[in-house]
Amino acid sequence: MESNMMYAVGVDIGGSHISSVVVDVNSGNMLKNSLTEVKVDNQATADEILDKWAAAISESIMSIDRDKLVGIGLAVPGPFDYKNGVALLKNVAKYDSLYGINVGDELKKRLDLPLDFPFRYSNDALSFAVGECWSSQAANYKNVVAITLGTGFGSAFLSNGVPVIEGDRVPESGYVYHIPYKNGIADDYFSTRWFLNEYKNRTGTVCNGVKEIADRVGNDEAAKALFDDFGSNLASFLVPVLANFHADCLVIGGNISRAYPLFSDSFQRVLDERNINIEIMISELMESAAMVGSARLLDDDFWTKMEPLVAKI
Repeated sequence: MESNMMYAVGVDIGGSHISSVVVDVNSGNMLKNSLTEVKVDNQATADEILDKWAAAISESIMSIDRDKLVGIGLAVPGPFDYKNGVALLKNVAKYDSLYGINVGDELKKRLDLPLDFPFRYSNDALSFAVGECWSSQAANYKNVVAITLGTGFGSAFLSNGVPVIEGDRVPESGYVYHIPYKNGIADDYFSTRWFLNEYKNRTGTVCNGVKEIADRVGNDEAAKALFDDFGSNLASFLVPVLANFHADCLVIGGNISRAYPLFSDSFQRVLDERNINIEIMISELMESAAMVGSARLLDDDFWTKMEPLVAKI
């Protein structure tokens, strides 16, 4: 059996770290002992950043026989040329030094890989969703909407495990963060900053994170009400989005999803009122989802469906 194993390294590039893991391309299972995370200064020079990235990937590769490595997949935040692997981040306060650099070519040099060695790229929200629809219970559903709730509001739409980024059923590119909502856009209401700003507005108290507010819920009515409002707002916003996609499953990830029990009642209540009957799942893979999803890009059958989309994201 061992001889048939084919592995890919799945990489998730975050704002201040890189994580990588080896994934069995046939099963979607991670090799737990291959998980590596390295802190990265996103203001550093291009060489320093690329050296750190290469070090993390190299450490993951060391857990397998290199001959069984079929490629490397990277989940990278945009703007990025996903087809060619060129960083286009500029004036976004992170990784500016990489602008215009072909990341794959630079990493291949550092990892001593042939120039034609497969490197494939996708964005972080799509990679998260692909990972969940490959390696978790979400794989059992046809039309899956995946959202991430954290510093921003990420989203992706998948039919039969493949992202849908255009057409009448989805907002443009599958992004919902910029859709107008109340006095702003969705991102203003379904992110960490809404919790911090709103809690300060209501109580005068400054908190450092959503967990800090969550920890107060037991004996703080304002904190409890905040989560109730978040849940009903989120459901109200999602109802038309879910209905239009004929979604049968919603996957919720990102750090705020850990507090789901605090807003599940108000969230579910609105869905019930609006007759949205859908399976709600909290991400099983969490931080690993984007790595698993980016490794899936090395499954050639999946890549034939994904490649035309990558040029458009």
